[in-house]
Amino acid sequence: MNFKSTPIAAFVFDAYGTLFDVHSVSELAETLARGRGSALSQLWRAKQLEYTWLTSIMGPGAGQRDDFAVLTARALDYALESLAIDLGATEREKLCAAYLALSPFADVASALTALAPRPRWILSNGTLPMLEPLLRNSGLNRHLDGVLSVDAAGIFKPSPRVYQLAVDRLQLPAARIGFVSSNCWDAIGAKAFGFTTFWINRLHAPVDRHGPAPDAVIATLAELPSLLLR
Repeated sequence: MNFKSTPIAAFVFDAYGTLFDVHSVSELAETLARGRGSALSQLWRAKQLEYTWLTSIMGPGAGQRDDFAVLTARALDYALESLAIDLGATEREKLCAAYLALSPFADVASALTALAPRPRWILSNGTLPMLEPLLRNSGLNRHLDGVLSVDAAGIFKPSPRVYQLAVDRLQLPAARIGFVSSNCWDAIGAKAFGFTTFWINRLHAPVDRHGPAPDAVIATLAELPSLLLR
């Protein structure tokens, strides 16, 4: 794609797995469950995402919609029981709290700096009380202009209502917003909405087939700034 013909005026980033390594919790998980830290992290993340999709499909029902913090805790409980890992309440709370101090990928700060002066925002499933301390703890708040949570739309990605939040906030046509995610399903959802999308394919996986392919596939976030010059 020629990004000069449709210049990107702003960038919106997924947070979990894109800017922040969700599996950086594996180190703590390994200290709490020797030999099973990686398996716990993998299953926890898989169930966390699954619960967001199911919650969106089912709707809130008679009660309030459960937010990402609640679903993250429930996904952890499932993963612990599934793997027969017996942890006390204190250890479980430590794991949930680790989501407030996830490690950013090594190339994130420099890539965000290189994309300036374009506005750079986060659009995440996470709640603001989860995202804001995460940005402060990592120092990435210095490289971003703001944070949008799906809570404002009342549904999780990949609902078009979520992506509309960025259009409304930035006051730009969708095609002039560059959406960046390491989750292929998210990049495809954003492309279907109308964003110009970039999929960070760190694991060299095939592109999913359930919707329009991302506009560009990159292996690391560091590749993004130079890609815009083509």
